[in-house]
Amino acid sequence: MEQNRLRLPAFLAKVGARLPEPFVSLHFVAGLEVARMMHWLNPPEELEGKVFLIRVEDLGVASRFRVVAGRFRPCMGQDEDLSLSACAADFLVMMQGEMDADTLFFQRRLRISGDTELGLVVKNWLDTEERPAWLRRLAGALLPG
Repeated sequence: MEQNRLRLPAFLAKVGARLPEPFVSLHFVAGLEVARMMHWLNPPEELEGKVFLIRVEDLGVASRFRVVAGRFRPCMGQDEDLSLSACAADFLVMMQGEMDADTLFFQRRLRISGDTELGLVVKNWLDTEERPAWLRRLAGALLPG
């Protein structure tokens, strides 16, 4: 399968690389919290207290957060239990439900490091979460083709 690629202006990666991780994390976690409050994304108990790092490689941004009392919270300067790295388009196809984490991982488009058991919990959780129709449309509108 041909890899989806977003045509991002070069300046976005330059700007992204200059954004401090705490700034990105605050905004990313705000989005996760809205999704949680709307019952679109409910973290399983196994994520409690774990620290995650999400890196969007082509944008040069990273977000570090943890799950506390079933809620997403930004955290700074802590070692992550699990790290996920991919380009923006690959995260979008996962959000859209068009491709799962296993496929992206075995195509070497999603890099996972850290606690492998936790990685399986996250993968299974995301595979079973129902995506709202608007999220599928948004992700589809951002992807070429």
